[in-house]
Amino acid sequence: MTADELVFFVNGKKVVEKNADPETTLLAYLRRNLGLSGTKLGCGEGGCGACTVMLSKYDRLQNKIIHFSANACLAPICSLHHVAVTTVEGIGSTKSRLHPVQERIAKSHGSQCGFCTPGMVMSMYTLLRNQPKPTVEEIENSFQGNLCRCTGYRPIIQGFRTFARDGGCCGGNVDNPNCCMNQKKDDTQVTQSPCLFNPEEFMPLDPTQEPIFPPELLRLKDAPRKQLRFEGERVTWIQASTLKELLDLKAQYPEAKLVVGNTEIGIEMKFKNRLFPVIVSPAWIPELNVVEHGPEGISFGAACTLESVEKTLKDAVANLPAHKTEVFKGVLEQMRWFAGKQVKSVASIGGNIITASPISDLNPVFMASGAKLTIVSRGTRRTVPMDHTFFPGYRKTLLTPEEILLSIEIPYSREGEFFSAFKQASRREDDIAKVTCGMRVLFQPGTTQVKELALCYGGMADRTISAFKTTRKQLSNFWNEKLLHEVCAGLAEELYLAPDAPGGMVDFRRTLTLSFFFKFYLTVLHKLGKEHPEDKCGKLDPTFASATFLFQKDPPANVQLFQEVPKGQSEEDTVGRPLPHLASAMQASGEAVYCDDIPRYENELSLRLVTSTLAHAKIKSIDISEAQKVPGFVCFVSADDIPGSNTTGLGDDETVFAKDKVTCVGHIIGAVVTDTPEHAQRAAQGVKITYEELPAIISIEDAIKNNSFWGPELKIEKGDLRKGFSEADNIVSGELYIGGQDHFYLETHCTIAVPKGEAGEMELFVSTQNTNKTQSFVANMLGVPANRIVVRVKRMGGGFGGKETRSTLVSTAVALAAHKTGRPVRCMLDRDEDMLITGGRHPYLGRYKVGFMKTGRIVALEVEHYSNAGNSLDLSRGVMERTLLHMDNGYKIPNIRGTGRLCKTNLSSNTAFRGFGGPQGMLIAEHWMSEVAVTCGLPAEEVRRKNMYKEGDLTYFDQKLEGFTLPRCWDECLASSQYHARKSEVDKFNKENCWKKRGLCIIPTKFGISFLTPFLNQAGALIHVYTDGSVLLTHGGTEMGQGLHTKMVQVAGKALKIPTSKIYISETSTSTVPNTSPTAASVSTDINGQAVYEACQTILKRLEPFKRKNPNGSWEDWVKAAYQDAVSLSATGFYKTPNVGYSFETNSGKPFHYFTYGVACSEVEIDCLTGDHKNLRTDIVMDVGCSLNPAIDIGQVEGAFVQGLGLFTLEELHYSPEGNLITRGPSTYKIPAFGNIPTEFRVSLLRDSPNKKAIYASKAVGEPPLFLAASVFFAIKDAIRAARAQHADNNTKALFQLDSPATPEKIRNACVDKFTTLSVTDVPGNYKPWSRRV
Repeated sequence: MTADELVFFVNGKKVVEKNADPETTLLAYLRRNLGLSGTKLGCGEGGCGACTVMLSKYDRLQNKIIHFSANACLAPICSLHHVAVTTVEGIGSTKSRLHPVQERIAKSHGSQCGFCTPGMVMSMYTLLRNQPKPTVEEIENSFQGNLCRCTGYRPIIQGFRTFARDGGCCGGNVDNPNCCMNQKKDDTQVTQSPCLFNPEEFMPLDPTQEPIFPPELLRLKDAPRKQLRFEGERVTWIQASTLKELLDLKAQYPEAKLVVGNTEIGIEMKFKNRLFPVIVSPAWIPELNVVEHGPEGISFGAACTLESVEKTLKDAVANLPAHKTEVFKGVLEQMRWFAGKQVKSVASIGGNIITASPISDLNPVFMASGAKLTIVSRGTRRTVPMDHTFFPGYRKTLLTPEEILLSIEIPYSREGEFFSAFKQASRREDDIAKVTCGMRVLFQPGTTQVKELALCYGGMADRTISAFKTTRKQLSNFWNEKLLHEVCAGLAEELYLAPDAPGGMVDFRRTLTLSFFFKFYLTVLHKLGKEHPEDKCGKLDPTFASATFLFQKDPPANVQLFQEVPKGQSEEDTVGRPLPHLASAMQASGEAVYCDDIPRYENELSLRLVTSTLAHAKIKSIDISEAQKVPGFVCFVSADDIPGSNTTGLGDDETVFAKDKVTCVGHIIGAVVTDTPEHAQRAAQGVKITYEELPAIISIEDAIKNNSFWGPELKIEKGDLRKGFSEADNIVSGELYIGGQDHFYLETHCTIAVPKGEAGEMELFVSTQNTNKTQSFVANMLGVPANRIVVRVKRMGGGFGGKETRSTLVSTAVALAAHKTGRPVRCMLDRDEDMLITGGRHPYLGRYKVGFMKTGRIVALEVEHYSNAGNSLDLSRGVMERTLLHMDNGYKIPNIRGTGRLCKTNLSSNTAFRGFGGPQGMLIAEHWMSEVAVTCGLPAEEVRRKNMYKEGDLTYFDQKLEGFTLPRCWDECLASSQYHARKSEVDKFNKENCWKKRGLCIIPTKFGISFLTPFLNQAGALIHVYTDGSVLLTHGGTEMGQGLHTKMVQVAGKALKIPTSKIYISETSTSTVPNTSPTAASVSTDINGQAVYEACQTILKRLEPFKRKNPNGSWEDWVKAAYQDAVSLSATGFYKTPNVGYSFETNSGKPFHYFTYGVACSEVEIDCLTGDHKNLRTDIVMDVGCSLNPAIDIGQVEGAFVQGLGLFTLEELHYSPEGNLITRGPSTYKIPAFGNIPTEFRVSLLRDSPNKKAIYASKAVGEPPLFLAASVFFAIKDAIRAARAQHADNNTKALFQLDSPATPEKIRNACVDKFTTLSVTDVPGNYKPWSRRV
């Protein structure tokens, strides 16, 4: 049979593809075949939203055009026949005009690195096409499938709220506690600063101006559909048009997969390397898409999308009597947190059932509700209840291979029937549940006697299960305490998990099954209480009531305060003004070019790394015969191909390619080079390596036991510890573990290497913070001098330290392949490779002993720090040095000793990450500080304030604190957060609520600014002034979203006294400014800004004579005159930070140029039954000197804070006992989403605090605010302490260890109560856990 033509539209243009391959995704097609690179690849699994596009099609059942968002990385092009695709390029551009959505995200500072921006734009655009005047809630919901790592989300929401019909203002809504009209007026504040942006300037949204649906597709709406076939290299895609065709195909190909949204199969093909030779798409078949309102329930065709099911059920809940819609409400509650819009709008309800996931959110709900499934095949049709027999085993259902699911009927509930659904995950939005359940009870008419009871769970076995042993025993019992106790005891026994159960968290999951039932029990009591006021049922204790409330979030409220520029500052001088990021408009329209957006070269090849699957082993053999059979295979590169040296790494302790031995899972052994990335992935899987396994050291504890360390112990000591401890009234000792963190920049590592063919020249385009090391490592590997290698960086889609050194792993390998083949080679890591190979923040173990007086004054401190450095030294020593220099946070400790050891383990080498060891050291400090306060019985804020340094004090490394604004930040934060008033409100709340608790905590930070390696504190700049007066500026720093280029243009504009529009920065390159320091340590603005300033002064000096001659002339006149007088208009600038350099050996010298200070106060609420927490409010006061750009600085404060929120409360890396990383993508590793940021988020930049040590009195801002998120961590700890105090009968101690991150699991397990004691799992000595902390 000949294959059919695929016809679809992209941005109004018709695309006819004669050779459609079912394995090609829309994303690959847009980027490679159509050259539309605005749509980005962030994860490849539908978890980050960077590839969001809008799809439009004519819906024959509704007789109208529908628009919906989808993830292009999962959408197969074959599913798009007669569909219109709209990408970010199709709605507006800087060349013609921006669309209002693009304009608003750019002007409201919602785009920093810009890599997630096109996806944000398309999610918002799709919402507006469907709902031109949405509510704030609809706007927030439309971003559940979008992640951002830079901004902290606030500016995105604030910019897009201007589209809301409630105008982003609640209009004095009485119920909204965050209403601006309810805010207590605070007279102490100096004049309010203007907003960071002015909504008045925005273009209005005009729905009539949107591109039309292609008329050609509209004309086809009544044309009969015929079956389509698309034949790919390995897969055939058949689009069936009738139910009969479908059943015939299923009989012919029983093993064929049915695909509607491809949100499950797509991931299995990409990440689990599954191959499905025949795929059948049933999406067009009318019977599979119908919705029928029957006498017993609503029946949905199996191909109905989750979005359409949700809409139908919402309408039913609104229109039917309440007692009929109990089940629907349960389904909707699960749908609410099910996935992002991009997945819900394409994924089908049938696919969700048949996937038979053991942790499905919906299957337990369907099972508990008694939903009915209609199953058909050629000649048969049966209806089965979805009960415990429907899933016979892991990912198996009752269907025979040729059967398909036709429809599901979700029943109406009856009088006297109650239904609830619960789910607990690490993060609310778009997350896979740890435990999920549906619960239903039916009472005998008019009584509280149980007639039917169903408790169904996901996440407690290898399939969805029903706890019918327990429920059977309760029939005809009454709904009271006795039933509660029996069910809990029964569930604890029936739903047992082995200690090594997949997914781990065994005690937590078992506790949840009981907690959920308790919530259900209370919810039913609450509802019965309304109907049966007499004593027919148990009484609902008023302090228990809040346990029944479903999660509900207030609309966000934000304040940003900053100091206006002084009166009389010239309009052209932009320093101190909230200028939007210079590239933000291009980022919002998809025009900004990232490394992988550079068009492909004519003869370009694709590389994929081949990495170790064992943590420690000898390599016995490498067999590439299978890889060579893959079409398009060119060669395999390994250590044997290296012309120069295979030794690399900062400590010369790494190899470009492993030879003989591997020392971590993900250790690079070689690479395959092919014609396309898809073939490269197949070829890399074809490389077969045999190993001889060696014993591996995985964790910090392993390393300590085996004495496996990098280098000697680091130490700082001051005062007399023995004397200090002997004087102390009290001594507390303990330990704290802090987990690692993945950078999760939205753009993974990427390199393109272009050999020039003469004298060993090569040009590399790299996503890196460190052009210098990239250049020298490649030169060293190729055995050529550095002057032959040029490294160019336009911008990065986020860096955070992850691209400071580890980017060289990829760039060096790609350079070798380009050298060997003589052709350009490109490699962009997939998210799973990136997370595995490139390392992250160091996990830490701190062991402390602190001596203090009854008054809370600290007199002695000893801390041992251990970091998990991984399989090479990299930057680990510098990270530990910074930890040791921050172990005091902001407190004066007279007698102190800190030591640090770097654990040498078989994990990917850990590396720089925003904060660089500082946050770990300071978290340990705040941990013992909170224990001191509890032991003394004093308020924590008093003890913190009492120990704080004062102006002019010496630190323990003998640096004098000058311009010490921390006390000012502290007092301002206490006042603006109304700390004391809210503290008593929290206490009142905790008395009135048994199962919800609040905590409030205020935390300071002091962060030292400088590279600890003294010679790195240098920077260069190069300025070219052209004869038309335009200026090309280059400096040593790279742009990764932090707005460095924007600030440099502002600095140059002020120095040269010309408008910023005349100045342009194109890129960072080793051929313009050589030997640069990495863009890191928060100092890039300080050092590069000073270098730019110096270069400007040189130019001004040369122009001086021409200004004197023509004082009324313009800048252009002076430049032209200088050129005609043969005066050089090009200058370099150079700067080095004066007198920095500290020696650990002698504890002398000044490590930091100055410090940045800040204080945050956060309030949280935890759910003691599930471990869930919500961030209610955060107030931050940050001293950033005289801000160069308040919009960028506030963006950095919020972004760093939210990244810290991830570090301390959400992001958890799981490793198998063998050292294999389990969390390799957004589905398993949860960074903060829109819903995690504090509902009320207030950031204020300290006024009148110029910093004489940096350019234009500014201060560094990148890393310091990250630690302020510890205020959330300790607020959670406070809330847990309140919960433990209430259940004191379970012998809880006042001091308890809460390790970071404070995930729902750790919160729930720390809230010891009758449910946790029922769920303790006995652990045998020899068992192997599913995952272990490293």
